[in-house]
Amino acid sequence: MTEKIPYKIYLEEDEMPKSWYNMRADMVNKPAPLLNPATKKPMSAEELEAVFCSELVQQELDNENAYIEIPQEIRDFYKMYRPSPLVRAYCLEKKLDTPAKIYYKFEGNNTSGSHKLNSAIAQAYYAKKQGLKGVTTETGAGQWGTALSMACAYLELDCKVYMVKVSYEQKPFRREVMRVYGASVTPSPSETTQVGRKILAAHPGTTGSLGCAISEAVEVAVGTPGYRYVLGSVLNQVMLHQSVIGLETKAALDKYGIKPDIIIGCAGGGSNLGGLIAPFMGEKIRGEADYRIIAVEPASCPSFTRGVFAYDFCDTGMVCPLAKMYTLGSDFIPAANHAGGLRYHGMSPVLSQLYHDGYMEATSVTQTRVFEAAEQFARVEGILPAPESSHAIRVAIDEALKCKETGEEKTIVFGLTGTGYFDMVAYEKFHDGNMDDYIPTDEELAKFRLNLPKVD
Repeated sequence: MTEKIPYKIYLEEDEMPKSWYNMRADMVNKPAPLLNPATKKPMSAEELEAVFCSELVQQELDNENAYIEIPQEIRDFYKMYRPSPLVRAYCLEKKLDTPAKIYYKFEGNNTSGSHKLNSAIAQAYYAKKQGLKGVTTETGAGQWGTALSMACAYLELDCKVYMVKVSYEQKPFRREVMRVYGASVTPSPSETTQVGRKILAAHPGTTGSLGCAISEAVEVAVGTPGYRYVLGSVLNQVMLHQSVIGLETKAALDKYGIKPDIIIGCAGGGSNLGGLIAPFMGEKIRGEADYRIIAVEPASCPSFTRGVFAYDFCDTGMVCPLAKMYTLGSDFIPAANHAGGLRYHGMSPVLSQLYHDGYMEATSVTQTRVFEAAEQFARVEGILPAPESSHAIRVAIDEALKCKETGEEKTIVFGLTGTGYFDMVAYEKFHDGNMDDYIPTDEELAKFRLNLPKVD
């Protein structure tokens, strides 16, 4: 059977998923409800609709429906770049001299260069369907902002992007791609919003964080008629749309009778990890199969591995709903030298609950080891990976080397979320020896937890 498996496994167009999979429907312990930041009471659909599109609110709160049909218009858009290939990393296996079989799901076959387009087109579609004029959002490394600007251009919606300041300065070409697609891009925190000015006053010279950018984007959305806020990770609606990744991965593996032992994804807010593992996690929850699922996060922003499971603000400005998640504290801002887009202080409430209940594990890695793995992968597999994806590559290589030591022939699947061609400043810092492995101390993290909200 192994000899018959092609280098790249493609699904036919008619094999593409026609529905998204909602993990919440099968979860034994549902994620805790989002809370109103003022009253600390569960937020109603009506309250959430002041921020999000109406249809997306329904998806966000859905605990019952395991499958939600993908509208035909979105499926037609997906056909431009989906189904994406599941690739057997034969060259990497040979280089590592490992008995492990390594596969990666490659999501970089679109202009945005990442998996983010899967949810961007869905959220833009529902905004257009609602008759809105435009949307606001945040972006870290720029993949989400790029994807959303593409989707909005396609559907003729205005798009306002608040980009984490350090990424705005380090990734000018990513910024320019957004502008090509008609988006306005503002470095965050900025002087253009009340919350931005407040953050700058409290943290002069800050390089920003996703939490800062979220606050600004939400303020503009709520204060501008005809606009709503959309986001690229963390919440259930995004996880739902990204489930196309895992559904395609499982369908491709099933096509050749392959069952993975280990599934690995990088974790910032959780969208690509949640999307990749969705159908496999569903089987695990239902007791139909078992998999070892590993979330990989940066040691400089270790929400899972060093955070606390508690209610916290989703943003630095403390204007967004409270979510129960693994968090470092909404004031936490990663070191400026952090090279990837995994800069969020918290983690998806869905994934946080699953991790808390023992369905998955997590590990953190330092960024110099991440870039070593990225270069090793690029030199044998021919794709320059994004820094975010390279966290998963690092652990996939480590697990494959463990198989070499033990002689076990395990099957490893990881998510290659996108390409790194707009991340050359980070690669330059790595090559020039200007990249460090800053890891926050326990004392520093304890300080940020002091402002966790009190919830009865």
